[in-house]
Amino acid sequence: MITMAATRFRDRPDAGRVLAGLLAGYRGQSNLLVLALPRGGVPVAEVVAASLPAPLDVFVVRKLGVPGRAELAMGAIASGGVLVLNEDVVRVFDVDEEALGRVVGAEEAELVRRERAYRGDRPPAALAGKTVIVVDDGAATGATMRAALLAIARAEPARLVAAVPVAPAEVCAELELLADEVVCASSPVDFAAVGGSYDRFDQTGDDEVRALLAR
Repeated sequence: MITMAATRFRDRPDAGRVLAGLLAGYRGQSNLLVLALPRGGVPVAEVVAASLPAPLDVFVVRKLGVPGRAELAMGAIASGGVLVLNEDVVRVFDVDEEALGRVVGAEEAELVRRERAYRGDRPPAALAGKTVIVVDDGAATGATMRAALLAIARAEPARLVAAVPVAPAEVCAELELLADEVVCASSPVDFAAVGGSYDRFDQTGDDEVRALLAR
């Protein structure tokens, strides 16, 4: 696992430049692909892909928010029917199967919408036999990245790399169980939220995602 001392980022492109430096060992390799987790991961991944250089695509993952506390992840879903649950969160907040089912159903619909919005009729990138670098703008619980890694692994890439600008040390360690390499640029001891490591952490919109992918 590659980590740096705690640091701050001006914005997502700045975080992408830091990650690109840590991923420099992949520069120039053939069969390389960068997958961004939308929406916030796309501005980070676009800089990484341009630096290496490598093709850029999106891999849609949806966080499952606790009912009434949507920002708190109790799990995630990913393309291909992958479901990851944080059993501790589900238990602490007493989320029953009916409530969980409603959240999963809503997020599945949004996952399909985003697939169409970002890719249109273009098929997903082929992953088999490639070195795939999965990029997000950070990981708080790691649920979305874990869902993505589990789903992508089914396509049998040659090497699977998880790369995030910031995440708790324990989350980075958990991701090592699912990826061949984990790059966490920053693991603050006092981690509270991903946005806390950014000076500017505006919401990324669908139009920005489409514009970055079109480059």
